[in-house]
Amino acid sequence: MIDVDVVVTWVDGTDAIHSKKRANYIELSGPGLHENAINPHRWAESDELYYCLRSIEMNAPWVRRIWLVTDNQIPDLTQLSRDFRVKIHIVDHVDIFREFSQFLPTFNSLAIESMMWRIPELSEHFIYFNDDVFVTAPVAKADFFDNDGPVLRGKWVDFTDLTGSRARRRDPALMNHFNHIRAAEIMGYDPSKLFFSAHAVHPMQKSAMEKLFTSNRQMFKENIKHRFRTTGQFLPQGLFNHACIRAGKFSIKAKRDHLHLAVGAFEKRSAQEVRDFLLRATAPEMKFLCINDLPTVEQHILDVRKLLEQVIGSISTATAQPA
Repeated sequence: MIDVDVVVTWVDGTDAIHSKKRANYIELSGPGLHENAINPHRWAESDELYYCLRSIEMNAPWVRRIWLVTDNQIPDLTQLSRDFRVKIHIVDHVDIFREFSQFLPTFNSLAIESMMWRIPELSEHFIYFNDDVFVTAPVAKADFFDNDGPVLRGKWVDFTDLTGSRARRRDPALMNHFNHIRAAEIMGYDPSKLFFSAHAVHPMQKSAMEKLFTSNRQMFKENIKHRFRTTGQFLPQGLFNHACIRAGKFSIKAKRDHLHLAVGAFEKRSAQEVRDFLLRATAPEMKFLCINDLPTVEQHILDVRKLLEQVIGSISTATAQPA
């Protein structure tokens, strides 16, 4: 039976030191930065990490270790760790950017994701979580890996209409699309048919990422040199996914088991509609929930934390699935 670790990336954008450092590098970078790359919501913090980690502990207790990747003040996980069966380890950016420290500090999730597979002692099979992704029901290893390949969540798409459009490259909502396009192109997939990953969990394999890095060292170096995201970068998870697809070592989740509440949800929905959407995560078939901007959600739904407790469940009621 395989060992599986979890990697969670986290930053507290409200930390004074981190905030000042980030502002300094934004100023040094000049006016050309993409709006999506410096939107404050990227670093907003509203205890998402607590709910993310707790949801993993309650619904995936078979996880061997949780690696928390950060570069600012380490969160106080004393009480949380005391209640956990799964051991939490803190990893600083310097540990994964060894030999490439000239690119630190970085405020670029794509750069961090390009190097997180270099965590010392990380298991071969690991699951990447953003800190705003929560496990909402008991899960098994088979929900993430199938015959030594990843279980992918997403869909095949045609992004041909995005190529060649400067205006669409500046659209904050489309940056992730261009990062997917770049990743797919590297693996030989045309924008007319590429696999677009869902905003959920990302099962990955260390040896596959190491092989991609070894074969494309300069390309990875280009990807990590940007302190803030750009549309020209590749999405590391997308690169891994298309490499697995190319090798025929993958499966695609046929039935949707995840929900994603994106930034700007209240521009199109009422607070009650958003609440109803979040409560859909309690449905038996739903296993994952991503809330991109919890601080804004809290402004409209004052008891959203209580709602999250309901969605995630409690340690006493959680029933672990077989590993």
